[in-house]
Amino acid sequence: MAEEFDIIVLGLGVGGEEVGGRLADAGLRVLGIENRLVGGECPYWGCIPSKMMIRASGLLAEGRRIDGMAGHAEIAPDWAPVALRIRDEATDSWNDQVAVDRFTKRGGTFLRGTGRLTGPGQVEVDGKAYRASRGVVVATGTAPVIPPIPGLGDTPFWTNREAIEADTLPKSLTVLGGGAIGVELAQMFARFGVRVCVIESGERLLSMEEPEASKLVEQVLLRDGGDIHKGARAVRVDGMTVHLADGTAITSEKLLVATGRTSQLGQLGLETVGLDPAGRSIPVDGHMRAADGIWAVGDVTGHGAFTHMSMYQAAIAIRDILGQPGPPADYKALPRVTFTDPEIGAVGLTEAQARHQGIHVKTAVSPLPESSRGFIHKAGNDGFIKLVADADRDILVGATSAGPTGGEVLGALTVAVHAQVPLEMLRHMIYAYPTFHRAIEDAVHRLD
Repeated sequence: MAEEFDIIVLGLGVGGEEVGGRLADAGLRVLGIENRLVGGECPYWGCIPSKMMIRASGLLAEGRRIDGMAGHAEIAPDWAPVALRIRDEATDSWNDQVAVDRFTKRGGTFLRGTGRLTGPGQVEVDGKAYRASRGVVVATGTAPVIPPIPGLGDTPFWTNREAIEADTLPKSLTVLGGGAIGVELAQMFARFGVRVCVIESGERLLSMEEPEASKLVEQVLLRDGGDIHKGARAVRVDGMTVHLADGTAITSEKLLVATGRTSQLGQLGLETVGLDPAGRSIPVDGHMRAADGIWAVGDVTGHGAFTHMSMYQAAIAIRDILGQPGPPADYKALPRVTFTDPEIGAVGLTEAQARHQGIHVKTAVSPLPESSRGFIHKAGNDGFIKLVADADRDILVGATSAGPTGGEVLGALTVAVHAQVPLEMLRHMIYAYPTFHRAIEDAVHRLD
């Protein structure tokens, strides 16, 4: 006979752990199932440890910007032990027992294993059946995409996990993929003295962002000593040598594959509840409902592989399960940050996306070095503010904030896009002086 719960949560990454814990707090009988680490990608290999290691490499870069300090930056080869100690501290001693204990102390029941739907409200783990009277929340996240390049499967390549776990510094590194993960790690390793080469099949790095952002990241990565191959298709991997379609062969000590992430839906039994197991994501409505008695949150919904998205959707699902009022999901002001130096913060639509939607677009760009704070900051002041406005409605529909604190400056722009603040109001705000965010004022006036 199946063991009974109110809610079963498949996957205890950031979103699943939040849903399960909050519902347990509310008195529901919750079963949380996770076959890997509770907390998911973010605390162990993603957001937390990677940004700490990026911070360390950024300190080295900042020191090198001071005249006469270059010779004092040769501590780079000793970065790994320090970075690993920081990583261990940030990830609760590099295991998830603390997270498991936290979940169970809130009243949840934890089960280590791989869950599979076998029908509405029914889940099986290792041959044992469980039943959820209210429903099931799917929060199983994503895994790295491994492209079908001949020879790659025979190579001991890195994904972001192995790159973060590394305890020695390679002399050279080839990065397949010029998206956010690829460029963040490429710059970090380059600043620690590794010879880095980025291979991107598209025409530019960060292809989902504004062209101005791509150009800026390419410039700083080259300045940090990296090499870039754009529009380059890898056709074969032979050991640690990547062969490109144009005949170029690139050899390095390590190979990092950062070509995106994918939801692995085929093993979840989605067909038993009327969902497509071959889909790229699980479609959900504004309240995270995927089917009767089925909710989905996080990466599997296809709305962006971001921790903040998982937490946002988790809050909506929790309200819906508990019958609490609240607005449906609204993605028009989705913020995202690539933690390179400079940081690339963006929200809403790019110029190309807005034009594709038929919006009457007007744009403006304000270079950060021309701002008062950029002038003061001097070395390392690369960046810009770009605004994408709907000329008919006189509001912002997108923006990019690139600069030393691009992700923080983005906050003001996110509010403007989310709340649809009229441009007339933005024109007449008071912007603190001398700040990086004051460049927003200049950009708004350039829209005229």
